[in-house]
Amino acid sequence: MSMTAITGARVFDGDKTLGVTTVLIEDGRIARVGGQAPPGAEIVDGRGATLLPGLIDAHVHTGPGTLALALRFGVTTELEMQGTHTRGNRARISDDDTVADVRSSGFAITPPGGHPSELFPEGFRPGPPAGTKPAGPPPLMPFSTTPQEAAAFVPRLIENGSDYIKFMVDDGSIEGHPGLPMLDQATLNAGVAEARRHGVLTVAHTLTAETTRMALEAGIDGLAHLFMDRPHTEEIIGLIRDAGVFVVPCVVLNASMMGITGAALADDPRVASRLDAGWEETLRSCYGHHPQGRIDDVLATVKALAEAGVDLLTGTDAALPLPFLGGVAHGASLHHELQYLVRAGLSPVQALRAATATPARRFGLDDRGRVAEGLRADLLLVDGDPATTISDTLNTRAVWRRGSRLAA
Repeated sequence: MSMTAITGARVFDGDKTLGVTTVLIEDGRIARVGGQAPPGAEIVDGRGATLLPGLIDAHVHTGPGTLALALRFGVTTELEMQGTHTRGNRARISDDDTVADVRSSGFAITPPGGHPSELFPEGFRPGPPAGTKPAGPPPLMPFSTTPQEAAAFVPRLIENGSDYIKFMVDDGSIEGHPGLPMLDQATLNAGVAEARRHGVLTVAHTLTAETTRMALEAGIDGLAHLFMDRPHTEEIIGLIRDAGVFVVPCVVLNASMMGITGAALADDPRVASRLDAGWEETLRSCYGHHPQGRIDDVLATVKALAEAGVDLLTGTDAALPLPFLGGVAHGASLHHELQYLVRAGLSPVQALRAATATPARRFGLDDRGRVAEGLRADLLLVDGDPATTISDTLNTRAVWRRGSRLAA
C-alpha cells in the first residue's frame, strides 16, 4: 500500500489557509490532513511551498492534447462547455492520470446556423481530419427553434451522457455577426424548465446584458460568460444576485474579444516552457471581434458581483491551438484568469476559491476541489504563497491526479 506524505508546506484547503501541516496521500485519496508522516511513507518536502487543491477550469472546449496540457499547469479538472467528452466517451480519460479529468455538456442547444458557427472560417471543418475514424458515435446536435424541440432534446442529451445542459443565447453582435439565429425566450424557458424537471444543472452562453436577462428570466443555474457590451448597473447585479446563479466571467476571453492578446502571459518563462509552437502562437493571438469593448468595465462588473456575494468560478473558454481562437490556452490561461480576478479587486484567497472549492460545489463534484480527508488527491504544490501573491500559482513544483504524481 503506497503512501505519500507532503510535509512542511502551507496548505490552502479550497476555502482558507490552514498553515503548515502534513497531508498524507494513500490509494489516490487524501488519507489525512495533519499529524506526522507515518513510517514507510514517501516524503515530499514542501518547505517554502503551498499545497492547493487541483485547479478547476469551468469553461473549456477540448481537443487532442488539451487535457494533458491543462494538467501540466495544475488544472486537474476541466468542464467542457461544448464537446464530445460526455459520460460514455471518457472512460479512458477517467483512468488516465497523465491528463486532466473532464465533465461535459455535450453540444449546446442552439438554432441551426446559430452560435458558434460564425466563429469558424469558411471551409473550416472542426473535428478529426477527413478520413479519420471517429472515436465514438457522432455527438447529438440539439438544434432547436421551438420550445417543443428544446424540451425534447434535454432528455436525449442526458441519455447521451451530458453532465449538464448548455444553452447558446447569442445574436452574434459581439462577434461581429449581428442577426445570427438565436433562441427566443419561450424556447429557452422550455429547455431550462425541462432540465429542471430532470434535476440537471443548466448553464447559458450570454455575452450581452440583454441575453443575460433572458437567461435569468428562464431560471438558468449559471452563466458561462460575463456580458461585455456595456458597464454594469446596480439593477443587473441585483438580478444576478437574487437569482442565485453562479458566473464564470472568462475575463481572458473577454479581453481576447476586445483585441487583447495573451502575449504577456506567453512571455512568462513559467508559461513558455510548457507550450509548444502552436499554443504559443494561439496565446499571442486574439479573437478581436469586439474592439469597442472596455476591459475595465468587465473588471468593474466582476468586482461588483463579488461584493454582492455572487459565486464566481474561473474559466477560460480555451479551445484549440488555432490563432482565430486566440488569446487563451489550456492550463496557462486559468492562471491568467486568477490574476485578472485579483486585478478586479478580489483577494487572492477569493480568487483561489473560484478555481477550487466553488466550482466543485456548484457542479456537484463532491470528491474534489478541497484538501480534505477522503477526497481525491488532486493536488498542486507551488513555490511561494498564492494566498498573498496570486501569480505564485505558476510556480509549479508538483502536480498529483488521484495521488499519482505527474512526471516533470
